[in-house]
Amino acid sequence: MAHSEVLIVGAGPTGLVLALWLAKLGVKVRIVDKTAEPGTTSRALAVQARTLELYRQLDLADAVVENGHKVRALNLWVKGEPTARLAFETIGSDLTPYAFLQIFPQDQHERLLIERLAGLGVSVERRTELIGFADEGEGVTARLRLPEGDEEVCEASYIAGCDGARSMVRQTMGTGFPGGTYGQIFYVADVQAAGPAIDGELHVDLDEADFLAVFPLAGEGRARLIGTVRDARAEQAGTLEFEDVSERAIEHLKVEVEKVNWFSRYHVHHRVAERFRKGRAFLLGDAAHIHSPAGGQGMNTGIGDAINLAWKLATVIALRAPDRLLDSYEAERIGFARRLVATTDRVFSFVTAEGRIADILRTRVAPVLIPQLARFEMARDYLFRTVSQITLNYRGSTLSQAAAGHVHGGDRLPWVSIGGKDNFASLAAMTWQVHVYGAAGAELVAWCASHDLPLQVFAWGSEHEAAGLARDAAYLLRPDTYVGLAEMSGAPDVIERYLADRGIRLPGRPR
Repeated sequence: MAHSEVLIVGAGPTGLVLALWLAKLGVKVRIVDKTAEPGTTSRALAVQARTLELYRQLDLADAVVENGHKVRALNLWVKGEPTARLAFETIGSDLTPYAFLQIFPQDQHERLLIERLAGLGVSVERRTELIGFADEGEGVTARLRLPEGDEEVCEASYIAGCDGARSMVRQTMGTGFPGGTYGQIFYVADVQAAGPAIDGELHVDLDEADFLAVFPLAGEGRARLIGTVRDARAEQAGTLEFEDVSERAIEHLKVEVEKVNWFSRYHVHHRVAERFRKGRAFLLGDAAHIHSPAGGQGMNTGIGDAINLAWKLATVIALRAPDRLLDSYEAERIGFARRLVATTDRVFSFVTAEGRIADILRTRVAPVLIPQLARFEMARDYLFRTVSQITLNYRGSTLSQAAAGHVHGGDRLPWVSIGGKDNFASLAAMTWQVHVYGAAGAELVAWCASHDLPLQVFAWGSEHEAAGLARDAAYLLRPDTYVGLAEMSGAPDVIERYLADRGIRLPGRPR
């Protein structure tokens, strides 16, 4: 009987990132997918700044940026004319090295992840379907249907459901998936086109209750149109074609379509699973949460799930932490998923609301109010932090403790760049580490050395203070680059207590 430490079901971006991260940490993984080949259409497009930051740990960020397209601004259109422009670079340049929206289509994204995974000796087992599994307490026994129709029983220490909205893992867990379905039909068209909206930036039309946006793709004149239709057209979703929806894009955003490369239509749901963990089974990505594509959050949230869970699984499998560490996965991610679904639902409901008041708010108030708000640094920061996911924090987690400066346990470590060098370089180590901005005490230096805990000391600068960091404080960072402990005194005994209270043993210490 085949055995793996983690059986991953589903080889979309979420499952592939989970497999890649675990493999890098030395965990024996098996990843299966019932499809015959990777996706060939560019479904999800947006890679947010926080995902790119985390991708530095996997040496993926540069490849995504080099092979994709940087979107530097959002344009709002009313009555056939652009009325407001928000430049991302002026908003987030002091917050992240990735002050833009990166367009990297999902099909290319998956191929890159598969290639990197193959470099670690792991390949996706295609046309292999999970039939069901049983949690035996000490492990999981799963039944798989193989390409030729035969069945195989395999054992794993844990199973991860990355198998989408119709997840077999979720069904077998018996976990509910409450929520609803939007009445609109979404459509997607990848086109070759010309016109003022085909300029490499993001364009959104606010004129009508049906959503319409133009997303740029890499390559001259390539773009994706994303829109919704309702009423009688929505009832004919099965026969809806591009010609049925193209008129508005042509008239309102002045898009001159030369060729349609791909067209699809679909219903969108907004749901969050009742549980993300049950025993040795976990849910990630669309298996755990689905929502409106407004804001380009879906794929990024699934990747965030994978990175959050991976280091915890690796730690428990290596016997460096008790099983209760895995409870923090659901605690940290389910709250974010619920907030995200609620937020995207509110945004989508506003953009698609019907009636005279809604029309006035969209076409008259929003184009004036949004640029005015963007003039205020606090508003700009909030907007960028939210969409880019760098505002995501785990302050309420059992793994988060104390605060130093404006940085709390559970926060993303603030990014600081001085003289072309930033404080994120050491995070590629994918391990626990300590950062000190200023001077580290002799006791802390000695304690970190004796415990094989990497210590990074940065000469204090005004940039650190501006980022909210405290001088001479010790920041204990988790392997996923979030702050676990923020300790003003920099005393090593506080770090030791933090780890002991959670049963966490560092890699350099005996099991």
